[in-house]
Amino acid sequence: MTRLIRLTLNEEQRAALDHGYRHGKTHSFRLRCQMILLKSQGQPSHQIAERLGCCMISVNRCVVRYLAEGIEGLPIKTGRGRKAILSSDDDLEKVRLAIQENRQRIGLVRSQLEKELGKEFSTLTLKRFLKSIAADTKEFGDG
Repeated sequence: MTRLIRLTLNEEQRAALDHGYRHGKTHSFRLRCQMILLKSQGQPSHQIAERLGCCMISVNRCVVRYLAEGIEGLPIKTGRGRKAILSSDDDLEKVRLAIQENRQRIGLVRSQLEKELGKEFSTLTLKRFLKSIAADTKEFGDG
């Protein structure tokens, strides 16, 4: 038999969660606020999961995070996902020099950078990096 987690919210907590549900920046944050609000109304986790289109485990994890950290525990934590192979802080100068040496030859730039940086990456990764740098600094663009 599963353990039933009961939530009781004061008016301040309920108002903060309601504001997060209505005006939250990301969909996942709004969904988690809604889970907590529904759970505080006494609804079982399986009904909340069915209503919101997720699994019961997600609802329970969200409740546990809320009990441990409050509303600050509901957004997605930073640092998740795959780390970038090329970084603008460390690799930008070497990329700039390699492009100056081999303009219009991205394959040669990639192979030169792989040797210098000791990292393996695809031509597509290099193109994406250059595109993000151009968007950030307008350094490689026409304007």
